Amino acid sequence: MIVGEQKPFEEVWNQVKHHKRLLVFGCNTCVAVCHQGGNKEAGVLASLLRMRATQDEVDIEIIDSGIERQCEHEFFERTEELVAGAEAVLSLACGIGVQFMAGKYPDTPIYPALNTTFLGDVPETGVFTEKCQACGDCVLGATGGVCPVSRCAKRVLNGPCGGSNKGMCEISKDTECAWQLVVERLERLGKLDDYEKVQPIKDWSKDRSGGPRSFRLEDFS
Repeated sequence: MIVGEQKPFEEVWNQVKHHKRLLVFGCNTCVAVCHQGGNKEAGVLASLLRMRATQDEVDIEIIDSGIERQCEHEFFERTEELVAGAEAVLSLACGIGVQFMAGKYPDTPIYPALNTTFLGDVPETGVFTEKCQACGDCVLGATGGVCPVSRCAKRVLNGPCGGSNKGMCEISKDTECAWQLVVERLERLGKLDDYEKVQPIKDWSKDRSGGPRSFRLEDFS
């Protein structure tokens, strides 16, 4: 899932305070799971903005709503008039949703209410941990399902580096050594021989250096 966290309130307020009619728009998928961007959070943020507008004597109408996902056209069908009637939109989606809306509504300012932080999972209630950097060159098959790109502080593809102590990384006593996890996982699977296979230098051209990436299903081309 995509994990994000709400921007500081002052930053959000300064983005939108000059508009007359603002839609605070929630996204009810990934960022709703981490309690930062769903309809509930949109309602709370809208209330805070209304109170601030009253306090500062700013004339602005603030409404709130949301959809399941702000990154697919089909989910906007029931809210087209609502979005079209707003002078500006404050999106509680991840950066993908904000950019999708900016492209879909080119004449409407779309502002981000969140900072998109990482791709992660939920190991326990209220805890979100980075597990993937969407690097475009997955090595999980060779590392027992533990990603060294996102989970090793040094991004070591052939490890460990020697800087760990009792399974914890020298970078932080709270960070597990990814390669300790890799070894333990491979040993448990009876595939420890895979650890001896040297991984080639990572092809970072599949990551960010080549510009925006895309993927097209052949059946829809």
